[in-house]
Parts: sequence; C-alpha cells; structure tokens
Amino acid sequence: MAGEDNNREARRGDDREESSPLLQGNDTKIYSKEDAKTAPIVPPPAAEEHGWTADGLPVTDGSVIGEPIGRNQWNSGLFSCFGRNDEFCSSDLEVCLLGSVAPCVLYGTNAERLGSAPGTFSNHCLTYSGLYFIGNSLFGWNCLAPWFSYSSRSAIRRKFNLEGSFEAMNRSCGCCGSCIEDEMQREHMETTCDFVTHVLCHTCALCQEGRELRRKVLHPGFNAQSTVVVLPPSEQTMGRK
Repeated sequence: MAGEDNNREARRGDDREESSPLLQGNDTKIYSKEDAKTAPIVPPPAAEEHGWTADGLPVTDGSVIGEPIGRNQWNSGLFSCFGRNDEFCSSDLEVCLLGSVAPCVLYGTNAERLGSAPGTFSNHCLTYSGLYFIGNSLFGWNCLAPWFSYSSRSAIRRKFNLEGSFEAMNRSCGCCGSCIEDEMQREHMETTCDFVTHVLCHTCALCQEGRELRRKVLHPGFNAQSTVVVLPPSEQTMGRK
C-alpha cells in the first residue's frame, strides 16, 4: 500500500511539472527534413524608415530617446537687418554694415566660423569677390555669387537644426506637406529654398546667417590657448661699498 501511494504522489508531481506555465512557454516544435520543406516561410520584418537629426543620428518616432525633435527657430528674422537690442546689438550693426558694403568679407567670416580650417576666410572671400565682380560687370548685378554662397545657409541650418523656409511655409499654410514623402525630399526642397533666398534676398540672407553664427559660434581667433611668457631675471651687478 505504501508503494502504491508513493507511485501516485510521483505521478501527481510529474503532472504538476508538465502543467507548469514556465515549461509551457518554452515548448518548441522539432521539424523533420520533410516538414521543413513544406513549412511556411515567414518573411523577415520590414526595415523601419528612419529620419535624420541635424547631427546625422537616425531617429524613428522623433528622437533617439523617443521624444519628438522640433526644429529650432532662427535667432533673428530674415529682414531684421539691425538685429535685436541685446548684448549682441553692436555686433548686429557690424554685420549689417559688412553685408551692405563688403558682402565678401561677411561671407568669409561666416565660412570661417563654420569651418576653422587654415585659409578658410581667404579662399571663400576671394572666390566670392571674383564672382561678385564678374556678375556686376557682365550682368549689372550680383547674380553669380549666390550660386556659390547658398550652401553656407544649408550648412548652418543642418548644424543647428534650424527650421527651413519650406518647413516654415508648410507650417503656416499647410499646402506643401502633401508633396513630401520622406526626409530626403524635404531636404531637397529646403536646399532649393536656401538657393532662392540667396538669389532674391542675398544681402539679408548673409546678414541673418552672420547674426546666427555670432550668437552661437566663437570666432576661431578666440579659441587660442593662453601662453605664459617667462622673462629671464634682470642682470645683477655687485656694487662696492
């Protein structure tokens, strides 16, 4: 009798183990070679389409941490020629003066703040000056330099994740969003708007970019490390008493 009771308890324990939810979740089916041929093929999950942030990081539903990324606004408007009455007021007036009198110098300083490689100012300033004089000599107005300078506006917009003209127009009237299918098309439209802005409002575009950079990027000349100059001791002479 004792032996039969022990066998019954052992069978109950086996039934409990087989009915455990932990064991049920780990059950796997073993297919033979013939079953593998007739088994349905499950396609892999489709790759998700990613957008891109200003720093080149892929995002899915907004940002890398799941929060939606909004575009930053320009620090000043396109036609805010005198800037704002703040601590950069004198710098804004300088930008306005350079853009009106010497746009080649303003464009060279903007390019120098964007990329502080040696010779950045001279290369961009001289190239802009040549296109400026050729355009004014042949066509009577500065129509060639914008073809060369509009890329700096696109670089500033991507670097600081700024709202472009196309996105601002779509946000205000909502008439252009239906023609954009992905991020690449949106970027092409923004680049086209940057070019049109430089052609139609060239001086104002250069001044707006200059104000934006002076508020966010230090001039490369201020990044130099301070040096300590050690002077030798003065010559000492022994005097007789």
